[in-house]
Amino acid sequence: MSIIGIDIGGTKCTLAKADEDGTLISEPIMFSTGNVAWTLSEIYSVVARLEPGEDPIFGISCGGPLDSARGIVLSPPNLPGWDRIEIVHELTSRFGGRGYLMNDANACALAEWQFGAGQGAEHMVYLTHGTGMGGGLIVNGRLYEGASGDAGEVGHIRLADTGPVGFGKAGSFEGFCSGGGIARLAAGRIPGMANPSAKDVAEAASRGVPEALEVMRESGRYLGKALAMIVDCLNPQVIVLGSIYTRSGHLLEAPMREELEREALPSALAACRIVPAGLGEQLGIMSAIAVATYHCK
Repeated sequence: MSIIGIDIGGTKCTLAKADEDGTLISEPIMFSTGNVAWTLSEIYSVVARLEPGEDPIFGISCGGPLDSARGIVLSPPNLPGWDRIEIVHELTSRFGGRGYLMNDANACALAEWQFGAGQGAEHMVYLTHGTGMGGGLIVNGRLYEGASGDAGEVGHIRLADTGPVGFGKAGSFEGFCSGGGIARLAAGRIPGMANPSAKDVAEAASRGVPEALEVMRESGRYLGKALAMIVDCLNPQVIVLGSIYTRSGHLLEAPMREELEREALPSALAACRIVPAGLGEQLGIMSAIAVATYHCK
């Protein structure tokens, strides 16, 4: 049995072959995402090159919305033209086997839980902490998706009456703490930077620019407030934070910890580790492979 992982993103797609334990047995193959017809054709071509063999298992990670149960991609905003694409059916009709489709935040949670910083935990929260703020929940050793599949959408939580807009809501967790939110939070506040990106703000803060440091401290405080809610409500063993925290955690750590100590239940906080994601550049492809290995167990 072989696993074919397929990570479909708005700018690039990555495919790789793995064994039944999720160990890569091919180098990941990456190409830029084009129009839907071309991208699907390229996916099928790369799958053939990977020689899936008899009865392969396809794990597919993709941004939502999705109908995961039926394996259908439902018009994600970062994939124009992907309207009701029956990706699982298309793959299995060509190559046989089985296929499983999952939104990228849940898939990344599975990857960090199975192969990364959350290994061994029965209760884990993964937060994307990237351009947006999505999440995936591992509860009692299983992925928790909720009644409508929307569990983990913590970016929608409102942390203040006013503030940067994220997830369509002013003052939301995503508004204060995502890459897009940090950029909006910094707009007009840092000398010489009319419209800085989150990366620009972090680099300026690392150089000691006071206004950039304050933006990162503010984002860190709101990160701590939101994590305290998660700690109190879910009592996880570990919270794994993605992109921004892996690169700029040193700028967020002190204010985040200060808010956590102030807001979270001491016993729940003492039981929880907060760590950066462990899979680095392999997170995308390993998330797709994790979708398959999870459904095989």
